[in-house]
Amino acid sequence: MKRKLLLALTLGFVSIVSTAYSQEGDLTEKSLLNPIVTGVPSLTIAPDARGGGMGDIGAATSPDVNSQYWNPAKYAFMKSGVGVSLSYTPWLRKLVNDISLSYLSGYYKFGEGDMQAVSASLRYFSLGRIDITDEGGIPLYDIAPYEMSVDFGYSRKLSEKFSGSVVMRLIYSDMQVEELSAGTAFAADIAGYYTTPITLDNGIESTLSIGLNASNIGTKISYADGTSNFIPTNLRIGGSYNYPFDSYNAVSFNFDVNKYMVPTRPMQNDGEDDADFQLRIDDYNNMSPIKGIFSSFSDAPNGMKEELQEIGWSAGAEYNYNNQFFARGGYFYEHPNKGNRKYYSLGAGFKMNVFKLDVSYLISTAQSNPLDQTLRFSLSFDLDGLRSLTAR
Repeated sequence: MKRKLLLALTLGFVSIVSTAYSQEGDLTEKSLLNPIVTGVPSLTIAPDARGGGMGDIGAATSPDVNSQYWNPAKYAFMKSGVGVSLSYTPWLRKLVNDISLSYLSGYYKFGEGDMQAVSASLRYFSLGRIDITDEGGIPLYDIAPYEMSVDFGYSRKLSEKFSGSVVMRLIYSDMQVEELSAGTAFAADIAGYYTTPITLDNGIESTLSIGLNASNIGTKISYADGTSNFIPTNLRIGGSYNYPFDSYNAVSFNFDVNKYMVPTRPMQNDGEDDADFQLRIDDYNNMSPIKGIFSSFSDAPNGMKEELQEIGWSAGAEYNYNNQFFARGGYFYEHPNKGNRKYYSLGAGFKMNVFKLDVSYLISTAQSNPLDQTLRFSLSFDLDGLRSLTAR
């Protein structure tokens, strides 16, 4: 595999997937294909099986140990005092067999009334082993590029119904290509979570929750002198409604919307002079991350119509039996011109005493989708429960 192909695979990961989708014939006007392209795109992959089983949802769902990715403010409402989770996702299995995402997360509650929590996660995305050959196809050596991040967060209840959180993140990407140095970036998340009980006419107490997470607000990442890439800064807003039928059965309905807060890369207009277009490209490359966040809401080449196309959404539901067995389903939608990811997902979970196992499965709605049949696995441990068991 030539170095140019490796560079396209890593730095242009999102655009490669989008191109694969566009070949399905879903685009009515292929010239309008203009996905948001960033560095370290693996940061956008949903890491855990619970959120993945509901169409990649988690801004306002009930708190769990993997809230660090979806909305870390939810940790302040966790019932257990401490927990840890390990998730694994074999990625793009229809194309290759050695790309995967591993994710470790955990939290600890403390303070009077357990109103505060600290949390952390470690994400490791491996692109497998890649053979490097010369122009004649003779093997030279192999490499193992990867992307990773580590973060630490603090969340606190600001009232009985509302909590806030801040997360600090270090991002590292090593493409192991001679022409590129390893890239480093720093980012922060700012999140909020509101939840309130609602008593219905029949006396049943349901729950309404709203969540917001502005993630990966930070520096650009650079792989070589003079070049830099925006990291995938994202705004996620969601709502969740949980309805218990009785003391054993409950169902929740959830909805998330997402918007990349990353400027759209300029496209050359018909008849535009190459020099003028290069000036616009230079302005894009030199734009600061903060300016990019604000411009991302109004810079689409085709105006407000295209800006609205950059908003993706997902809807999902979860059935809960006695907080022991869980069944999930969901749907994710992204506009054809902005990546064309459209898929259903199914999931299930089983909880017993101190551990919980979750599995999810992705079903694409487009033929030959490289993300089709993606599996996720998550194993979580309630360390408070484990401590209680060992104390008996």
